[in-house]
Amino acid sequence: MNQPTILLSAGDTSGEMYAARLALALQRRTGAVLFGMGGAQMRQAGVELVADYSRLHVVGITEVLSRLPAVWHSWRTLTEEARRRRPQLAILVDSPGFHFGLARRLRNQGIRNVYFIGPQVWAWRPGRVKWIRQRFERVICIFPFEEEFYRRHGVCADYVGHPLVDTVRPSRSRSEFLAAYGLKNDPLIVLLPGSRSSEVRRHLPRLLAALRRIHDRTPCQAVLAAAPNLPENLFAAATGVGVPIRILSGVTYDALAAADLALVSSGTATIEAALLGTPMIVVYRLSPLTALLARRLVRTPYFAMVNLIAGQRLVPEFFQQEFTPEAIAQEALRLLGTPAEREKIRCGLADVRAQLGPGGAIERAAEVIVRLLSA
Repeated sequence: MNQPTILLSAGDTSGEMYAARLALALQRRTGAVLFGMGGAQMRQAGVELVADYSRLHVVGITEVLSRLPAVWHSWRTLTEEARRRRPQLAILVDSPGFHFGLARRLRNQGIRNVYFIGPQVWAWRPGRVKWIRQRFERVICIFPFEEEFYRRHGVCADYVGHPLVDTVRPSRSRSEFLAAYGLKNDPLIVLLPGSRSSEVRRHLPRLLAALRRIHDRTPCQAVLAAAPNLPENLFAAATGVGVPIRILSGVTYDALAAADLALVSSGTATIEAALLGTPMIVVYRLSPLTALLARRLVRTPYFAMVNLIAGQRLVPEFFQQEFTPEAIAQEALRLLGTPAEREKIRCGLADVRAQLGPGGAIERAAEVIVRLLSA
């Protein structure tokens, strides 16, 4: 196979993590020349970045409006580079709010599009599946039920398993982690307020207020697992919460593995906690208008991915108005005071992990893409 040129685009931190690993796998197999949008991880993986996703880092329908100039600029940059370089494929990773528009522009140029980590159209706004059918040659899925859904709607799809199965592992035991950061052998709560600044601003004050209430009833300690790409001043409020708390970055898996309970923003972090078997409470809050629109468009009984995979309300979830410090504290105290309930959750999370497939998802995704390059 001649050395192919591939456009690779990721729109957020979790997508970039998968895209960087995929880039390395494709280079090993084909010697591919890759360019596109991403961040430091993709640059280190050998992708030439012509756009930076950090300017687009928002969630929600109404929230995206404030970033429209940046979205348009990134679309224009990527499509102009694609016109100049003529890639054999464009691989777009997650972030449908950005990538649906980019895919249409690339398709109009005759460029073949592949979606890696297909959007959750089975969960909300299912009408978007027709856009995928029109704009993408193939979807590479990471959840077990997605392949059948997409194929039922006329989209070529392959299930490869979840990439996190290979990477989510602690490097320390609980006792080693506690000793390393001067923590006691008291109940440990880990806070994961989100990987975006907007998420942290919405979630952290409520999580800290819940933590104070928990500590008043049951003395505990906490670790705030800060996303490494976010400014430190976002987490300043945690230092005055009145609870023993450490703000740590880069040790999330160790913290989750050591935790008695995690308070987690809905998203990739819930899958990470599930793979580590950590009992969790899942939370999320959107702007009021986005939440109103989302409630009209969502087609699933749960919003936490672990509950969707389990097919039941395995872990407590609190969305929008339900997400209050009082509600979180009450549920956390119940779980901390009932070891049998936490063990029941751990057993359910083991079943979730089994459904995420064996290791090697990135390699299987690369094999699908190599076949497409050869077609």
